[in-house]
Amino acid sequence: MRKTTFLLPVIVLAVVAMLSALFIVDEREKALVLQFGRVVSVKEDPGLAFKIPLIQEVVTYDDRILSREVGPLEITPLDDRRLVVDAFARYRIADVRQFRQAVGAGGIAVAENRLDSILRAEIREVLGSVSSNDILSSDRAVLMLRIRNSAITQARGLGLEVIDVRLKRTDLPQANLEATFARMRAEREREAADEIARGKEAAQRVRAQADRTQVELVSEAEREAEIIRGQADARRNAIFAEAYGKDIEFFEFYRTLSAYRSSMLEGNSSMVLSPDSEFFNYLKSSTGAAAN
Repeated sequence: MRKTTFLLPVIVLAVVAMLSALFIVDEREKALVLQFGRVVSVKEDPGLAFKIPLIQEVVTYDDRILSREVGPLEITPLDDRRLVVDAFARYRIADVRQFRQAVGAGGIAVAENRLDSILRAEIREVLGSVSSNDILSSDRAVLMLRIRNSAITQARGLGLEVIDVRLKRTDLPQANLEATFARMRAEREREAADEIARGKEAAQRVRAQADRTQVELVSEAEREAEIIRGQADARRNAIFAEAYGKDIEFFEFYRTLSAYRSSMLEGNSSMVLSPDSEFFNYLKSSTGAAAN
């Protein structure tokens, strides 16, 4: 009984020691085995691994591709046109042993601060060596490649591998932006005024052409109307002359009756004529004369 009581704690301690000597390396991580702060082994393959309990400790680092945002950075290209640039980088821990030696216990936070300094310096240097038009054009992919290649060399000392660097946003500073907008607005207003002036000039030309065409058409129509009217009058006079020549007495009788009709309509002015006037020749008769 006393022997059993003695062995039980030993067995428990042995099990605890065995369990503390085991650790699992995740497939998304890399592990370092440290002994008194010194790296003694690197575990990069996923699975079960061993360490010395109480003497050694395990530190894990993410083995996946990580992203790092680079805050707004003001640069001055060759043409002295200041720009504000936002960028981001993708990187991974390539050498965990060197990474641990470079950043110590600070880990990812310290490494990202140093990576920020590297990226900012490279962005300033590369973008400061070209004009703003090159930065704002589609050719800036070449500039991003230059930044990445320069950052790769410096980040290698931290045990990091820079995979990609991208410029997200490239804008003018707020003060310059407002001045640029004002200049663009004035330019567009000037172009609009030019277009309006050209439109009014074209409208005036069209209106003048339409007025001239109208005058020409009206003149031509009046000329043709006068010609037709003259031909009709000539034709009418010819008919009257022909009819007059055939029966002169009937023609005079017809004209007299037409004069009677025109002069004796209701509402016409009064006429004072002598009864012996020739105007009443065709109203006189032997019966009417006898009665008088």
